[in-house]
Amino acid sequence: MKYDFNTAWRKTASTIYKKPNDSKIFGSVDVDITDLEAYITQKRKEGLKVTLTHFFLLATARAIKEAVPELNTYVKRGNIYSYDEIDTTVSVLLPSGDMGSVKVHKVDTLTLEESVRILSDLIQNTKKGDENTTMKMKDKLSTFPWPIRNWIYKIIKTITTDWGISLPIINVDSNSFGSFILSNIGTLGLDNGYPALLPTANISFVLLLGGVSKRPWVVNDEIVVRRVMTLSAALDHRVVDASHAGKLFKYFKKMINNPELLEKPL
Repeated sequence: MKYDFNTAWRKTASTIYKKPNDSKIFGSVDVDITDLEAYITQKRKEGLKVTLTHFFLLATARAIKEAVPELNTYVKRGNIYSYDEIDTTVSVLLPSGDMGSVKVHKVDTLTLEESVRILSDLIQNTKKGDENTTMKMKDKLSTFPWPIRNWIYKIIKTITTDWGISLPIINVDSNSFGSFILSNIGTLGLDNGYPALLPTANISFVLLLGGVSKRPWVVNDEIVVRRVMTLSAALDHRVVDASHAGKLFKYFKKMINNPELLEKPL
């Protein structure tokens, strides 16, 4: 079978990514989600088609709101600013095999039921070809030959990401991706991963949900078999430190033990 390696995304990625030379923080934590999965199973029996993606989408946004507001920041013209609201970009596997995304607004204000409905609608529209404007730019950018493609990208990145100026004439917003990016790589068959910080996304971190597997776990000083997931994050060291990731993961453990809290608005 012959593969086309030069897809629109691959050609765009080769333009925007360079050899690593900047400061990033990587962190991961294993969490016992046995009881959380039981909760999700019960909700699905009740008719609410919730998944781990829905849960961690909402839990992350509320963590930023309640415990780690530093994660809602970005760099513009050498200074740190805070976004007015907590928006999120969620990665989506498109029918073509490429990765797309949807943007969910004001996630921290949603209930679990609302997040399921809104995210499901957005994903369905994206898979039908209604991808967000920013991600559609990869198709346009890939049509230009090298090195023109590189020059155009650098100009757009400088104006929108570095200077924080939107370009409505080409439908590119300086806040195209929201506060953070969430990707469930477990659905792709990956147990763990170390995400990239998209250069054109003015975000403080990317969160990955890994695969779920049975592992020996200590509960009440006894070794038992539990369902465990690995959460991984890459953080922009310009705006946050490892301590902020620690606060985020600590909040996750609280919500995993009390998922019903997400059924009510803040």
